[in-house]
Amino acid sequence: MPDHASRPSLHVPGATAHTLAPRPRGRGGHDDRPGHEGALRYLKAGAGAPLVLLHTVRTQAEHFRLLVPQVADHYTVYALDLPGMGYSEIVPGASYDEPAMRAGVERLLTELDLHDVTLAGESMGAVLALTSAADLPERVRRVVAVNAYDFPGGIARSGLLARVVVGAVLAPGVGPVIAGVEPRAALRRILRGGVVDRTALREDYVDELLRVGSRPGYPAVARAVYQALPSLVAARSRYPEVRAPVHLVYGEQDWSRASDREANRKLLPAAGFTQISQAGHFIALERPDVLAGLLTSTV
Repeated sequence: MPDHASRPSLHVPGATAHTLAPRPRGRGGHDDRPGHEGALRYLKAGAGAPLVLLHTVRTQAEHFRLLVPQVADHYTVYALDLPGMGYSEIVPGASYDEPAMRAGVERLLTELDLHDVTLAGESMGAVLALTSAADLPERVRRVVAVNAYDFPGGIARSGLLARVVVGAVLAPGVGPVIAGVEPRAALRRILRGGVVDRTALREDYVDELLRVGSRPGYPAVARAVYQALPSLVAARSRYPEVRAPVHLVYGEQDWSRASDREANRKLLPAAGFTQISQAGHFIALERPDVLAGLLTSTV
């Protein structure tokens, strides 16, 4: 069951927390091994057509705390803690490859019976928004994919420290041990590699991420998510299946290269495209106003 020993230290204005109950694996999901899919926590706010927000690697629903109040007058917002992340249940031995995480997104849409959905994801969440839209065309109205995390290297491109830390976490033998050691200074420095304006990475947000990182079992989740990068890259093959309108958004200084962005534009030739100047990978932290404008301009 979910870890009730800790609660988020951040509050998203106007949002309330809810939980989807766990369910047996294989019941409409992508994993037919014995066991269960864990409980999923999500935040809900506002009124209107559904907007589902999907967060980045190593974050949680509170990643969107500055965006939610700006769009809640236009949408009923659902900000999901992806499986095992944030305060969603950590299931020992669970998969965190793209299909398993996508199953968590699709659980939210199907169990809440959401239709006319705008899926907006950042980083890993952008990939999941696109692949979920490919799977559930009857439920998804449009997709806003922000800084899709679908290129080799991933967060290791943010700087030397990230390359060293992620490489150590992935290493055989010592990897699980390294994953359980997360000094505040190191986490802050790695995340700062994803913003241009360093003040956008607030100290209380770093505190909250460290709080989540101390949950029992979380180091195994973090390591598994880093190991899942090849499945996120492979998921690009699903992009041409998306029927809903897509808008690709990139920070000018995102970790993706111009060639990565152009490759996705070729896979999604009808997609809109916005590049945000003076912004990095974490646009929801750095320029939530721009995302809010994109999301509300065609409601």
